[in-house]
Amino acid sequence: MADHLIALFSLAWLLWIALVAVGLILERRSPAATLAWLLALLFMPYFGFLVYLLFGPRRLRRRRRRYGRARERLIQSTRDLRPDQAIPPHFPDAGLERQLALLLERVGQGTPAPAAGVTLLETGDACFDAIEAAVAAARHHIHLEYYMWTPDRIGARLRDRLVDKARSGVQVRLLLDAIGSDRVSRRFLQPLRDVGGQVDWFNPIGPRRLRLRYVNFRTHRKIVVCDGQVGFTGGVNISDAHSDAHSGPNAWRDIHLRIEGKPVHRLQFIFLEDWYFATDRAPFEPEFFPRFAETAGPWLQVVESGPDNDRRAIAKLYFAAIAGAQRQILLATPYFVPNEALTAALVTAALRGVEVRVLAPRQSDSRLVSAAARSYYDELVGAGVTIHEYGPPMLHAKLLVADERIAAVGSANFDNRSLTLNFETMAVLYDAGLAGQLAHGFAADLRHASRYVKPGRRATLGQRLGESIARLLSPLL
Repeated sequence: MADHLIALFSLAWLLWIALVAVGLILERRSPAATLAWLLALLFMPYFGFLVYLLFGPRRLRRRRRRYGRARERLIQSTRDLRPDQAIPPHFPDAGLERQLALLLERVGQGTPAPAAGVTLLETGDACFDAIEAAVAAARHHIHLEYYMWTPDRIGARLRDRLVDKARSGVQVRLLLDAIGSDRVSRRFLQPLRDVGGQVDWFNPIGPRRLRLRYVNFRTHRKIVVCDGQVGFTGGVNISDAHSDAHSGPNAWRDIHLRIEGKPVHRLQFIFLEDWYFATDRAPFEPEFFPRFAETAGPWLQVVESGPDNDRRAIAKLYFAAIAGAQRQILLATPYFVPNEALTAALVTAALRGVEVRVLAPRQSDSRLVSAAARSYYDELVGAGVTIHEYGPPMLHAKLLVADERIAAVGSANFDNRSLTLNFETMAVLYDAGLAGQLAHGFAADLRHASRYVKPGRRATLGQRLGESIARLLSPLL
């Protein structure tokens, strides 16, 4: 009897593996990712099953339809975001700027718009002060979306500012990711709810809701919009970890943007899409999209990507900017696990004479990611790419600067998770002045980094094996 049960169980297990394999193949992921999942399921059957249950499925069909409904209603509410908008005639008509803007417009990202103002916020405390000032000045609404909000001093301080504004009658909507902000409790948020603030969770998980398969689909975005006029995006989470005042020399290094004017419409659009995604309802008021006078400020294009569509706009942005640069590429990222296309773009750029510099943390907050990153270093350095390892402290900035003319700042890391599995946002700056400032900041960061040099003697077998295994798993990271 026992033998029959074992045989039956084994047959059922093989049938499940076969069904999952068929599903993986039909999803048409990259060959590397598909093979990595199949190998994990075959050679780590029980552990692989658990990992696949948590991180594997990528089916968001009903949620894609919900996004589609939200997108149509939002497009109808503002002329600036209509898909038939052409790139403005006074935008640069040649060069990499025009090519990137056209690429992004054709993958559904709207057109560049001149900002009334853009401020670089290169420390966490500067970012928090600017956000709190914008919150204090808001008169109609405050919209916030965050991957990580921690209930520490910084988190409590901003919550209290929001409580004050909600009590005065300002609409406050706060959308938090269920995994990144898992330390936030109902008790912590209750004061905001008590005064009329609205709080919701992006892809809440838990056995009761049978949403384990949505562990992958996180909003990694950091968005604040006040009165539809002032917006913030970048890499800074709401946490003491980003604050020099609270974490001292261990504060994470990061970059954020304060944006005024027309490009804020796009941030508002993305927030409202995500609010609709999370709640299946969203208000649509004229005040969300105020009209702006024409301005000659810096050109800016807000780009989003996520598993709700197959456009992969941010991955295309990274690839096209690297492939199109003529003189220099500066890339800062906390998680450097490039796919084959991006690796080829970096190698090819270096081989054709472009100065390519990559800044990554000496040790990120994930040992597996750090090991996977180092497995790429020797190949890149051999092609002429210069790699610098920052810190401590932790480097958390996500930055790309091309030829000191174009820059991108936002939430997307240079890895598979950000480019295919998370909901991300980047702001592309078509402005030599701002790009030059960011390049200058990059150069300053190099003083806190050491240049990676290929080891003179061969690494130990254990080290090479560990890095190779991490690289094999990189499509899953």
